[in-house]
Amino acid sequence: MFPAAMLRQATSFAVCILGLASTAWGQGLLVDVAPSRHRPLPRPIVSPRPEPPPGSYKIDSIDIHAKLVDQVAQVGVSQTFQNIGSRQMEVCFVFPLPYDSAIDKLTLMVDGKEFEGKLLPADEARKLYEDIVRKNNDPALLEWVGTGLFRTSVFPVPPGAKRTVTLRYTQVCRQSQGLADFLLPLRTARYTTGALESLNITVAVESSEPIKNIYSASHKVDVQRNGDRRAVVKYTAKHEIPSSDFRLFYDATAAGIGASVVSYRPDADEPGYFLLLASPDIQTANDAPPAKTVVIVVDRSGSMTGEKIEQAKGAMRFVLNQLREGDTFNIVAYDSAVETFRPELEQFDNDTREAALGYVEGLYAGGSTNIAGALDRALGMLNDSSRPTYVVFLTDGLPTAGETNEAKIVDVVSNANRVRARLFSFGVGYDVNSRLLDRLVAANFGQSEYVRPDQDIEAAVSNLYRRVGTPVLTDVQLSFDVESARASDGPMVSRTYPSGAFDLFAGDQAVIVGRYAKPGAAKVTLSGCVAGKEQAYDFPAELVADSSDDTNAFIAKLWAARRVGEIIDQIDLHGRNDELVKELVTLATRHGILTQYTSYLADENGAQPGDLAGNVRRSGEVADESLAESEGRFAFSQRAAKSNLKAAPQADALSLSGLGGRGGTTLESLPAIEREQLQQATVVGNAVWFDARNQRSAVARNILQRGRKTFFRQGDRWVDSKVLERSSQSANRIERYSRDYFDLVARHGRHVNQYLSIDEPVVIELDGKVYEW
Repeated sequence: MFPAAMLRQATSFAVCILGLASTAWGQGLLVDVAPSRHRPLPRPIVSPRPEPPPGSYKIDSIDIHAKLVDQVAQVGVSQTFQNIGSRQMEVCFVFPLPYDSAIDKLTLMVDGKEFEGKLLPADEARKLYEDIVRKNNDPALLEWVGTGLFRTSVFPVPPGAKRTVTLRYTQVCRQSQGLADFLLPLRTARYTTGALESLNITVAVESSEPIKNIYSASHKVDVQRNGDRRAVVKYTAKHEIPSSDFRLFYDATAAGIGASVVSYRPDADEPGYFLLLASPDIQTANDAPPAKTVVIVVDRSGSMTGEKIEQAKGAMRFVLNQLREGDTFNIVAYDSAVETFRPELEQFDNDTREAALGYVEGLYAGGSTNIAGALDRALGMLNDSSRPTYVVFLTDGLPTAGETNEAKIVDVVSNANRVRARLFSFGVGYDVNSRLLDRLVAANFGQSEYVRPDQDIEAAVSNLYRRVGTPVLTDVQLSFDVESARASDGPMVSRTYPSGAFDLFAGDQAVIVGRYAKPGAAKVTLSGCVAGKEQAYDFPAELVADSSDDTNAFIAKLWAARRVGEIIDQIDLHGRNDELVKELVTLATRHGILTQYTSYLADENGAQPGDLAGNVRRSGEVADESLAESEGRFAFSQRAAKSNLKAAPQADALSLSGLGGRGGTTLESLPAIEREQLQQATVVGNAVWFDARNQRSAVARNILQRGRKTFFRQGDRWVDSKVLERSSQSANRIERYSRDYFDLVARHGRHVNQYLSIDEPVVIELDGKVYEW
C-alpha cells in the first residue's frame, strides 16, 4: 500500500492538465490550482476502492504514434481523461517545454477542437510549480522543475464525462553520445485513480544510413525491421500504471559494426558506468554468412515421454530448417545409451536435412539419462576451431546412467571441448540438476535457459536460436583506450557483462555494461574473428567525468543487476566467499537489487541496512542453505532468477520482479489486486524482487529508489543508504517548501528534484553534506 500521505485524492474543480517533457511530450496529468484548498495529486489505490472524491479523475488510455526520420521526430499523442467525481471540473492543459530540444509545428486539440495557449519561460514556470506545491502541500510536481511550460485556456469536464486531448508536434531528437535519444514521458500517467485501460506506443524509425542499434532502456519492446533503413518499435500494455518514461536509443551508420557508448558517473570519486550497444553488419568475401557447426543433444529418457518429446522434436525441426549450406551438423540422442544421426559431422544440404528430419521423427522416449556420455560424444566429433560451433543441449532430468558425479561430469565435458564450442543448455521442468547445468555452461562458454513445466520447449529453443543462428563476429574482446590514461593507471574498464569473450550475431545487438576508471575521450575497440580471420573495429566514445542529473542512471542499475547475477553464480559454482557476499549486500543497499539471499532487508521491522558485518553473515548463511539445493522447484527457480539477472536487458522494477521467468506469467495475467499492488510498488519506487521459494514477486515497502539513490524507512523517515553507512554525520535541517528547500536543486543538480518530490520526511546525503526535511 502507499504511505498514507501518498493516498490523498484531489477534491476540487479548477485544475490543470500537466504534461511532462524532457526531450518530448507524452500525456498529461490533472493538477488542482484553485486557491485556498489543499489538493494533492491523485495516486492509484488497491481495490476495493472508496467513493471517489468530487474532483478526482482517471486516465483511460494513451495512444502514441511517432515517426523518426534521421534525427527528426513527428509525434502524435492521444490521451483520454475521465472525470470520475461528482462535480464539474474546469481544466486547462499545461505541459513543460524541453530545455534542450527544438520543437516545431505544435498543435493541441481537445475533443477535436484546437486550443490556444500561452508559453511560460522557465523562471515563470518554476514559480508556478512552486506555488502549486506550496498550495497543495504536495511535492510531486518538483520532479519537473527547470523547464518552461505551455498552458491552454480553460475548458469544462462535467461529472462522468471524458475528454480526449490530442497533441501533435515535430521535434529534433537529442544526441546522446552518438545515439539518437527519443523520450516519451509516461510517468505523469501514474497520477490517476486507477490503471490505464490501454497503453499503445508505435515508433517508426527511418534513416538515410543503415540502422544498427535500437534499444529501449525502459521497456521490453518488439522491434520489427523492414530492410536495413526502416524499423517499427512497438509497446502495448493493458491495465498498467506507467512507472517510467519511454526511452528509445538508436544509431545508424554505414560502418560494418554500429557501436555506441553511453556513460554515467554519479560520484566523481568512484568508477563510472558505461553501456555499449553493438550491432554487426559484416560481410564476408562472398557476402554469405560465415559457416558454423551445430550439434543438437537431446534427452530421450523415459521422463521425456509424451508432450515433452514432441516439443523437443519441434525444436530440433526448427533448428534444422534454419541451417544453411556450408554449415555442418549432427544430432546426438541419449537415454542410458548414446546414439547419433551420423557417425561424424554432416555437411548440410537439402538431402541431409530431409534425412535428419526423418531421424527426428523416429525418436521415442525411454530409459535412463547419460548426460556425460552424450556431451562427450557430441564434443568429441568437433575438430575445427576456426568456425563458430554451438551445442544445443536439452534435458529434463538428473544424470542417472554413466558418470553421475557433478564435478566429474563437468571435467569430462570440459576436456572433450577442444574447439571452444559454446554450450546452450535447456533445463526442462523441475527435476533437472540446475546447478550441474550452470556448471556445464560456465565451463563451456555458454548460457543456461530454464523451461518451466507449463512452457513450450520448442518456443524456448527457437527464441534463442533466432537470436544466435547467424554469428558474424566471434570470440569478441572489448578494450578502451582513454586519451589521458597512462600505462600505470591499469585497465580502463572492469567488471564488464557479459563477461569474457562473446559473439555478435546478425540481426541481434549486444548490450554490454561495465565500469570505467578514468573519464575522457576514448577509443573503443571490438576485435574478433570473421570467417576465421582476425578483425578489429574501433570507434570513438566520451566517458563523462560527472553526471549532474540522472538521465542515464539506468546504466548503473543495469550494471548492478548483472553484477548481482554474476556474484550469485560465483558463489553457487565455487562456494561461499565473504568478499563476494559483502559486495552482494552492498549492491542491495546501494542499488536496491534484492535477491533471495538479501531479502531480509525487506523486513520493515527487522532490517538493519547499516549493519554491514551482520548482514554479510546473514546473507552468507542464507546462500549456503539455499544454493545447497540442486534439484526441485526451488533450485530450478533460484537458478532461473540468477540467469535472468545475468542477462537482464533492462533494469526496471518489473524486469527484476521475476515475471519473465515464471512460466510465461505476465503482469496482465496476474489477479487484479496482486497486479495493482505490484504496479503501485513500481510507481512509488519500492524495490521488487523474485521470491523463488514462494514463486512470487515480492515488494520491499521499506525500500524506496530514486535515480542514483536508495532509501530505507527508519521510523517515519526515508533515510539515504549512504547516510546509513556514515551514521556519525549530523543532518542540516531544512524546512520543507522553504527557499532553501527549493534552492537545493541549484546547489546540487537536477537529480535532486526527484528527492524533493518524496512526500514524507527525508534524510539524504548530497555532495558530502547531510540534509533533513
